[in-house]
Amino acid sequence: MNDPVDPAIRARAVQAARGSAPFDKLLMGGTVVDVATGELRAADVGLVGPMIASVHAPGTREDAAEIHDVSGRFLAPGFIDSHLHYESSFMAPADYAAAVVPRGTTTCVWDPHELANVLGLPGVRWAIEASRDLPLRSLVAAPSCVPSAPGLEVAGADIGPQEMAEMLSWPEICGVAEVMDMPGVLRGTAHMTGIVGAGLASGKNVNGHARGMVEGDLQAYASAGVTSDHEIVGVEDFVQKLRTGLTVELRGSHDYVLPGVITALNALPMLPPNLVACTDDIFPDELVEKGGLRDTLARFIARGLSPIHAIRIATFQAAMRLKRDDIGLIGAGRQADILVLPDLIDLEPERVFTAGKLVARKGKLIEPPRRSPGPTGTVKLGPQPIEAFMPKVQGIGDGRATLRRIVGTRHGTLGTVEVEVRNGFAAIPANHALITVIHRHGRAPAIPRNILIEGWGEPRGAIATTLSHDSHNLLVLGRDPRDMQAAANALIACGGGMAVAREGEVKALMPLPIAGLLAETPAEETAANFAKVREEADKAFDWQPPLRVFRAMTGLALACNPAPHPTDLGLSVGATGEVFDTTEPVMA
Repeated sequence: MNDPVDPAIRARAVQAARGSAPFDKLLMGGTVVDVATGELRAADVGLVGPMIASVHAPGTREDAAEIHDVSGRFLAPGFIDSHLHYESSFMAPADYAAAVVPRGTTTCVWDPHELANVLGLPGVRWAIEASRDLPLRSLVAAPSCVPSAPGLEVAGADIGPQEMAEMLSWPEICGVAEVMDMPGVLRGTAHMTGIVGAGLASGKNVNGHARGMVEGDLQAYASAGVTSDHEIVGVEDFVQKLRTGLTVELRGSHDYVLPGVITALNALPMLPPNLVACTDDIFPDELVEKGGLRDTLARFIARGLSPIHAIRIATFQAAMRLKRDDIGLIGAGRQADILVLPDLIDLEPERVFTAGKLVARKGKLIEPPRRSPGPTGTVKLGPQPIEAFMPKVQGIGDGRATLRRIVGTRHGTLGTVEVEVRNGFAAIPANHALITVIHRHGRAPAIPRNILIEGWGEPRGAIATTLSHDSHNLLVLGRDPRDMQAAANALIACGGGMAVAREGEVKALMPLPIAGLLAETPAEETAANFAKVREEADKAFDWQPPLRVFRAMTGLALACNPAPHPTDLGLSVGATGEVFDTTEPVMA
């Protein structure tokens, strides 16, 4: 659905385009980045209300209430971020807008999947309401996988076909958000068939999450009705998904993939029309420093992609994907979302217009956005005893036992390890860490699930978080139970967030009281608070990019992926649907 335009304003735009009425604003002297033709052409742009009324030869009109001199500058459409989660930046919509609009993003496709996993449909409704009257156009997608891996985890809510159909009936909902229950789609479960079917019946986009899917499974996933993917892990994966016909949402959050992908993209005989750009997940300090999608596009360009192609995939092609013919192009009849750019390399806007209004200048919003209070009180746990962070072993008081473990980081494998048992608890072996997950939504028993993991070294402290994809239960990673207890209880006391503890004391705490996911602070303050958490985490962990990094911590419980992951039910294996009780010794 296009943004509504008052018929009287549209009629006035028609008259202004014909020269029989003045423009409200006239941008003169610039070079238009024409993403329809690939040209850079000198033109002036006349605006009436929220619309572009005319793109015409330079210097031929001067009749306007306001004239903006953009000589020596490029005029580009506002960037469209085709898939992201505001929750990954810990920011409510107003604060997210303040961070990205001055850097060029004027439209976002927001999947409030994390809010829905905590709050259900009321969380999605809040996302819509909190996004109103902002300089950022938030197109909200209906979360499809709550929880993302049914049977492997318990979230704060359940969304099925009936709830999906209800959300899709809301005019603000632009489609079905990423479909992460890949096994359910391939098996044709009634649950996932109903959810995808509701999307197809609505005529709105059905977005995907096809990590690790190849050949027949990928073809089957697309045949089921899913039409996009952002989980690109390499060059062959990228090209295969383009050839399958999926819209590839090429993201900036996995930078190590980009060099090969851009080389492959440049080798194709044409720019694939089923290619758009997205950020997916960005931590707040990176977002404030680098500007979100602007930084992603600048990195595409730095790796050899044509600037016009980079801008096109984030504007015109993104609008086509969204079935929107009112955004994504500097052309008559489109929304006046316009960036004034000094160059086509860094893509840092000098000025930003959204819906015909000058909203940002030199990296800052001109007026502060309206902020909305959010839902709190979602961490339904009392203080945890130290034993919650000590791995129990069933049936053995003292001796030795073989326990299941995870070997590796985000894409690990299932393994076993022999441990010493003292007073019914396992001693954590050398070169191992412990992950504890505790259900926090009040919908299942809050039993601490402790899983040994090799691949994260021997932490010198602990990190606790209530933002842990996808069910967002309390997750703690560490080794010393005193550190793990201190970090966990700090979050329970403040209503959620992130905490780092060392030597039994909390060293950094970032409260996220809105659903245990979002801050109530302005973007810059949230970024500074998170930078402190990251700084303290660096003292406790030895990172090994590209996988053993701070970002990967929030995805340790990502049960929808094929690898083994810890959840509030135990040690789950996405590929098989198994869940193991890790307190049970493995029999020889």
